[in-house]
Amino acid sequence: MAAAASELLTGWCLFGLALLAILIFCWVYVRKYQSRRESEVISTITAIFALAVALISSALLPVDIFLVSYMKNQNGTFKDWADANVSRQIEDTVLYGYYTLYSIILFCVFLWIPFVYFYYEEKEEDDGNTCSQVKTALKYTLGFITICAVLLLIGAFVPLNIPNKKNSTEWEKVKLLFEEFGSSHGLTALSFSISSLTVIGMLAAITYTAYGMSALPLNLIKGTTSAAYERLENTEDIEEVEQHLLRIKSKCRDGRPLSSRDRRSVQQLEERLRTLRRRERHLESIEKSWWTKFCEAIRPLKIVWGVFFIIVALLFTVSLFLSNLDKALHSAGFDSGFIILGTNLTNPLNMLLPILQTVFPLDYILITTIVMYFIFTSMAGIRNMGIWFFWIRLYKIRRGKTRPQALLFLCMILLLIVLHTSYMIYSLAPQYVMYGSQKYLVQSNKTTDGQPRNVTFVSKECDADAPEDQCIVTRTYLFLHKFWFFSAAYYFGNWAFIAVFLIGLIVSCCKGKKSVIEGEVDEDDSDMSDDELSVYYR
Repeated sequence: MAAAASELLTGWCLFGLALLAILIFCWVYVRKYQSRRESEVISTITAIFALAVALISSALLPVDIFLVSYMKNQNGTFKDWADANVSRQIEDTVLYGYYTLYSIILFCVFLWIPFVYFYYEEKEEDDGNTCSQVKTALKYTLGFITICAVLLLIGAFVPLNIPNKKNSTEWEKVKLLFEEFGSSHGLTALSFSISSLTVIGMLAAITYTAYGMSALPLNLIKGTTSAAYERLENTEDIEEVEQHLLRIKSKCRDGRPLSSRDRRSVQQLEERLRTLRRRERHLESIEKSWWTKFCEAIRPLKIVWGVFFIIVALLFTVSLFLSNLDKALHSAGFDSGFIILGTNLTNPLNMLLPILQTVFPLDYILITTIVMYFIFTSMAGIRNMGIWFFWIRLYKIRRGKTRPQALLFLCMILLLIVLHTSYMIYSLAPQYVMYGSQKYLVQSNKTTDGQPRNVTFVSKECDADAPEDQCIVTRTYLFLHKFWFFSAAYYFGNWAFIAVFLIGLIVSCCKGKKSVIEGEVDEDDSDMSDDELSVYYR
């Protein structure tokens, strides 16, 4: 009993260390991208907190799986200390952890982040009247609160099991709704809301992560163009534009006014010249910086990392394809959300995770690696594409130059993508996410020449056919599969993810090297920080 308590304490200590590492990572990550000139304390704290909560919720997944697995021996029997009361307490602890984290996520998505965003939007338009800014921000935030309330009500009062009694009265049906809500302790309401956010996270993952999985490794392999070469080309462009301007302005030396067409040309050329001179300042700064020299020195290491990332991306895509193909061939169909009972077509990650789970915390490290890989590839996709609303580009994400509103958008997108990773991991290893390494005992009656022998018991891995009192389902699974239509949406989303990855891989292969100041200076840039040199290149 003491040894068990010691190992459980060790597990929770590792979880605590993971929390500290997550907070440090979020602080460094947000500080890396936020604008040095337009930095705002509240937006910075909001972004760090929201991203940290999402990462902590993903860190709870391996802890959940470890705890349900640790309650059983390898032969399928429960450990001496793992009686019904202890196991229920452990399950409740994890469940309350999910309740807390997911409630905070709802608070961030539907209240805190929208309020801070609209507050700073209003601050730019009406600088001075704080009370007016708060009122306007609350007015817009009220719409998000309404959406959250509607989602909670739908999840709470739409019954999962509709009664078949034809003679039941309307009052009895309403009473049943409240009984279901009370018996689930609000689990279905929270699950519906989180699943709705996870679907949005799936769309964000399809848009940004799938493309970033191809763009990031190929950019590392191909590298960037030389700063000296780009500066030489830029100087030639400046001379060419200046000569063109002189030719147009020479037409009015005799006092004649320029035509409207020439005036438009002069305006466009002057804007082009300002952009080229900004590029000149950036390129000069980069060419002289120690960071550029350091990046050139570790160029072989970047190529190695690029090759590693593309192998990981292909491995992940193949695993996802095999998992989805298994669902297409062996699942119960659309009406069940393509839920599959057991695994018929295995994949590399499905084989690896249960093996690593037996040696804590190897599976914890792998899941953390998968989540961080999703973060970095998503960030690569967002940096390459920017934040768009349909065909309108809202913001760019740049190191040291991201505005407070864009930073909030960035962390909102990453938060939703991290939420979706839990289902992605389930898609790749359903057995692992549901039961971990649990086994249960099955009675085996062997006979010899028609005569029964002694009854023996053999251990078998837990699956959907296992008795409920022999295998404990993780709390994560309860949140993921309360509603079949969300599972169906995830299934089709996985196919879309694979398709976008392959398209992005082709596009990334066809594109040439990136500019060394890619995204730093642009004519149509809506960010107001173009004129300041990046602190990373000084």
